[in-house]
Amino acid sequence: MYAIVEINGQQFKVEQGKKMFVHHIKNAESGATVEFERVLLVDADGTVTVGTPTVEGAKVVCEIVSPLVKGEKVLIFHKKRRKGHRKLNGHRQQFTEVNIKEIVA
Repeated sequence: MYAIVEINGQQFKVEQGKKMFVHHIKNAESGATVEFERVLLVDADGTVTVGTPTVEGAKVVCEIVSPLVKGEKVLIFHKKRRKGHRKLNGHRQQFTEVNIKEIVA
């Protein structure tokens, strides 16, 4: 059984028992339970239910494993030719690690 769920404006394919990284969830604490109700599609053993735009009564229950995880460093390099202009910026994206406990269809 799997579902397509929208979390913080992004769509993820989730399965029960899997761990995944989503964009940082504010005010999240380790061990807390979070429910996502914007379920767009549910596949229950070959029976596919597509929402318009969401599936009525469906939700995904997750447990927060780690509220703040930093991703890989991303470097942004700007250069203008023949001007001697160079600028290097970088950042590390913040994620939240969640464990999918249950998919309610």
